[in-house]
Amino acid sequence: MRIALFGYGKMGQMIEQVAIKRGHEIIAKIDENSKNIDYSTMDVAIDFSMPEAAFGNITKCLSNNIPIISGTTGWLDKYEDATTLCQEKKGAFIYASNFSLGVNIFFELNNYLAKMMQNLPEYNVELEEIHHTQKLDAPSGTAITLAEGVIANSNYKQWKLDNASNETLKITSKRIGTVPGTHTVSYDSIVDSIEIKHTAHNREGFALGAVTAAEWIIGKSGVFSMRDVLNLG
Repeated sequence: MRIALFGYGKMGQMIEQVAIKRGHEIIAKIDENSKNIDYSTMDVAIDFSMPEAAFGNITKCLSNNIPIISGTTGWLDKYEDATTLCQEKKGAFIYASNFSLGVNIFFELNNYLAKMMQNLPEYNVELEEIHHTQKLDAPSGTAITLAEGVIANSNYKQWKLDNASNETLKITSKRIGTVPGTHTVSYDSIVDSIEIKHTAHNREGFALGAVTAAEWIIGKSGVFSMRDVLNLG
């Protein structure tokens, strides 16, 4: 499989290592200033670029009939535009806030727990995410996905950073050292606490998930998620 990387930061470099180990070829490493991109050489593109570049990368790939996997966060105000273009072009597109296979299992656990707890108002829910100091956005896309899972299965109406109320789910973001990513969902009452937690030990899990998604999407058309890749129903 011939893979083009849009964005060649730490994630792009890790994806390159994982892809090569799995027998694939990296045929392009593209940053936001790259010109004269030859889309005809690509089988699939993986985008871990900057928020201001992601939507352009996605639209160009879809317009050139290249399946694209995107893990860039901070551009989702244009997500509906991307999915509309994908459908118009009969292309293939996956966006995930986190491609880690373990995190996507964690998303499912979070949704299931939220459903179990929805009729127990004595429990207050909070989310915490910890990442390395170089991460620019807060809260993380993963934390937002977790919050949306809780909101969909509870009486919470919205989430806010460092702020809570009866209808507002609090997310706490911390930036510490070189932490790859730790996410915790806590249910607290006056009698006990329930907590689920995912801790990434390195970036390789994110990279493996992105490459796995790229392998899966070849030959398909449509807008997909990691739930499709992992056959989670």
